[in-house]
Amino acid sequence: MEWINYHHLRYFWTVAKEGSLARAAAKLHVSQPSISEQIRELESAFGESLFRREGRNNKLTDAGHVVFGYAEEIFALGREMLNALKHRPGAKELRLHVGVADSFPKLVTNEILKPVFQMSQAAHIICREGKMEDLLAQLAAHRLDLVLTDEPASNSINFKIYNHSLGETGTTFCAEKKLAAKLKRNFPQALHNAPALLPTENTSLRRALETWFRELKIQPRIVAEFEDLALMKVMAAEGRGFIALPSVAVNDAVGHYGFQTIGRTEKCRVEFHAITAERRIAHPAVALITRNIGVISNQRTAANI
Repeated sequence: MEWINYHHLRYFWTVAKEGSLARAAAKLHVSQPSISEQIRELESAFGESLFRREGRNNKLTDAGHVVFGYAEEIFALGREMLNALKHRPGAKELRLHVGVADSFPKLVTNEILKPVFQMSQAAHIICREGKMEDLLAQLAAHRLDLVLTDEPASNSINFKIYNHSLGETGTTFCAEKKLAAKLKRNFPQALHNAPALLPTENTSLRRALETWFRELKIQPRIVAEFEDLALMKVMAAEGRGFIALPSVAVNDAVGHYGFQTIGRTEKCRVEFHAITAERRIAHPAVALITRNIGVISNQRTAANI
């Protein structure tokens, strides 16, 4: 059986976090040659180079990134073990690793995770954001417990995954006060040739919007496209264009950015899904989330189109 020298692993982890041998040596109170030697032994054991030099800094290689991710979890579990033995607050925490797709609204993520914070057992949630395909690869490697996304995973994926619907919502159009006042007078036709800040074309919300625009023969003037929806809201707050948001997330966005609602439609739908790698879910927090089918409520009003 092969064994990892965790003393060497901690030296590697510290250098990765500090970015240089000098800073790591100062933090660990050991010499730089001693750290270098132990990292070389770790690389020899793995058969991979973990760092590359860039000027005075040590940058992780691809293999180094993989090892660093596992080291983060290993030492976090070590701290948790010590807390449990010493009966400190936070002992025996429930750890939940959540992947959140780039296009998934953060306010919706918050709503979905709220029940986990209300569990009787203390929870420690680790959220990782990224592309859906990258997150699914981490799910398959059991480095994530579930993935939150705005579209179900394809059946063509070469490993077992299970989609759990969390509900769907309509779409609400918002803008800065002056622009909203102008566009709401003749919504939705007023959106034609109006400045628009939209999600990128690879998102389900953008595809739903394009279908709805075509049906109504509306063609906005696209000013900018975003993978980061938070940046999209910041620019919209400066009056650069209107935005489209899942209706379930509008109230918080309006309160935070001062937007005004232009109009809503239930014909442009956004879905929300949790994806797991196991059919019979053992993780209590994941079970709680996936049991809440329809947790994302529909927001219907008299103004819906």
